[in-house]
Amino acid sequence: MALYAIAPPGPHADRRGEPSATLERTVPLTRVKQIAAAIVLTFSGMLIFLAIDGLTMPMRLTLAVFVATTTAWTILDLPDTPVALAGAAVLAVFGAIDEDVLYRSLGNEIVWLMLAAFVVAGVLRQVGVIEHIIRRLLARFGTVQGLFWALTFLIFATAFIIPSTSARAAMLAPVYLGLAAAIGNARVNLALALLFPSVILLSAGASLIGAGAHLVAAGMMEHLRGQSPGFLGWIALAGPFSLLCSLGACAVLLRLFLTGDERAMAIAKPIADETPTSLTPQQWTVLAITGAMILLFAAQPMHGIGMPLIGIAAALLLANQRVSGLPLKTALRGVEWNLLLFLAGTLVIGEALLETGTAQVLAERVVGLAGNGIATWPALIVAFAAIVSTLSHLVITSRTARVTILIPALALPAAALGVDPLNLVMVVTLGSGFCQTLMVSAKPVALFAAMDPPPFGQADLIRFAGLLIVPFVALIVVFATLAWPLQGLPLH
Repeated sequence: MALYAIAPPGPHADRRGEPSATLERTVPLTRVKQIAAAIVLTFSGMLIFLAIDGLTMPMRLTLAVFVATTTAWTILDLPDTPVALAGAAVLAVFGAIDEDVLYRSLGNEIVWLMLAAFVVAGVLRQVGVIEHIIRRLLARFGTVQGLFWALTFLIFATAFIIPSTSARAAMLAPVYLGLAAAIGNARVNLALALLFPSVILLSAGASLIGAGAHLVAAGMMEHLRGQSPGFLGWIALAGPFSLLCSLGACAVLLRLFLTGDERAMAIAKPIADETPTSLTPQQWTVLAITGAMILLFAAQPMHGIGMPLIGIAAALLLANQRVSGLPLKTALRGVEWNLLLFLAGTLVIGEALLETGTAQVLAERVVGLAGNGIATWPALIVAFAAIVSTLSHLVITSRTARVTILIPALALPAAALGVDPLNLVMVVTLGSGFCQTLMVSAKPVALFAAMDPPPFGQADLIRFAGLLIVPFVALIVVFATLAWPLQGLPLH
């Protein structure tokens, strides 16, 4: 492999064009990861197939695939989708699951719902209706502080329409650039640049379609108990938590990143002059169809029509050239097919863990190791699950992968210690949504950090995350132990 032929000699090479010490260090690091992965896979394989008793062969195969995919995602940092699909295929090839399970995953209602949501999001972005509304509303706020609070609520609202945090970031990036140009203050722009991705990520938890991880969690809840929160049910459970987190992030940025004079700074308003005075008939039509889709989502328990079917109908109406100017063929190009295939693969692995009884065996073994005494401290179990899931983004960069790993590996074993499993599934799912510590932790963070000139650096992210993480975990524990039990999601 021509490792050093990627770039010509530059400031990191000597006069003979030899690679620098910085480049040389990347090779040992890769080798260390490979060696570590080989050790983990070897010992786990010996443990699973030779040392652990009481497991059927499908259980052993499922557990081996689970460990292998987790190792590939965490230690080797391999691409999410190929790993998930390979793991699902291995399960089918070796008979841990039926082949039909693999094929059905591509037709799973979760995949269809996400597909429809991506088409709707693509049309909304094409016609510019969201940006138009946000720009119009922001023109009414004359100070930095008013602008930040308004942005927090507006970005929060987009979580109920756009199914991908990356898509929301791409859609809202031009809004940030316009505001930053109007403000013209480096410190305020730094705080503003942190606000956008942070609220995008934290607000995603409020909506069932806000992230693919939520749909995976809802599917596992359905497997566990035959019930899962619907569109409104998810909002009732996670909406207040996500709103408080988003408002908390805004408050931290305003109070600890800006001075009183900067918060009171007046904002020039060239943005309003660049925006048409009213929505076009095409934009009104798109907005009406999208609004009807959300209302039908909310009323699903009354009319009984599935959310995927509602989403598909809305997508077909919107992806019509006469309605939006965007034909279906073009709208489909904006679909994140990589994410849909990743969802399909993780659904197969998750289903295999549950259907083969592997997750139940893991839970029973954990209870045997930990003892039943800890069951008298359910809040402590919840706190532990919240801390682990919140910190997991430092190791696993994909939100959906985090949930796929944490539910069977953390939530279900911990549930066997005396906490309701659905409660812990919500804990680890919402905890996994904290992912703004590192540049590589989430695509929205990377997108805003990559702007020219970069509005913030890694030190700013770590400082901001350090201020948020403790109240974030504490809030999860409060909701899991006090709020959710009052809403029908018991603690134990």
